[in-house]
Amino acid sequence: MCIIYLSIAKDPDWPLYIAANRDEFHARPTRAAAPWDANHDIFSGLDQSGGGTWLAINRNGRFGMLTNFRDPSGVISQAPTRGLLVSDFVDGDMTAGDYAERAWKNGSAYNGFNLIVGDVSEVYYTGNRHDAPPQKLAPGSYILSNHLLDTPWPKAERLRHGLDALTPDCGPDALQQVFALLKDTTPAPDEALPSTGIALERERLLSSPFIISEDYGTRCSTIIAVDRAGEAIFSELSYAPDATQTGRRDWSFSMLAPYRY
Repeated sequence: MCIIYLSIAKDPDWPLYIAANRDEFHARPTRAAAPWDANHDIFSGLDQSGGGTWLAINRNGRFGMLTNFRDPSGVISQAPTRGLLVSDFVDGDMTAGDYAERAWKNGSAYNGFNLIVGDVSEVYYTGNRHDAPPQKLAPGSYILSNHLLDTPWPKAERLRHGLDALTPDCGPDALQQVFALLKDTTPAPDEALPSTGIALERERLLSSPFIISEDYGTRCSTIIAVDRAGEAIFSELSYAPDATQTGRRDWSFSMLAPYRY
């Protein structure tokens, strides 16, 4: 489970801006964000249990992100890992549109997912819990949690409104503002909670942008931003179960091609 804010050319100076939380069981082994050993142009964390990743960017312009679709009644016990949907795209050469089409057509093999993939010229959203074919995303901002794209869950709208109000920047103060919004633990009122087939207590726990509990919660917060000159930053904070910050990783790098949306 994750929450992801995506801005595509909403600000002319920042064609790509991503702010995301990864929520996962604390016991699940994970490698913190870093350049891949096999391809130093790709930056992401890695799921060391199932494989793949939830958020990644390649210096050639390819990027991908994934959230689970919360559907406890439709779980496939031996389904392939969804994280490879991201890592296979960022390390491949299919266009974003073709890849999204393939993922959509093969979606029934997986547990519920939402997938956004993009390159230097186009960005697509798809998933396997709705009938519509992949959607090409126009310039603007989007929010993705554990339902469909832009579903107005309270946590999603709270984070989107907060980030939409900020002017994109990569200075230390600006990054801190974004990380503060990502660490918002405000729960939704019971009357605004979605009904997704889990217990009310669990719905309450999962209703804030940042989740804290002993067994499951927000493991890391990530910001990826690329300016119109193709200069990029990747900044990530990691957290313990009690929300104590346990690490920070920052990279600055030049993309191999600018985005043209």
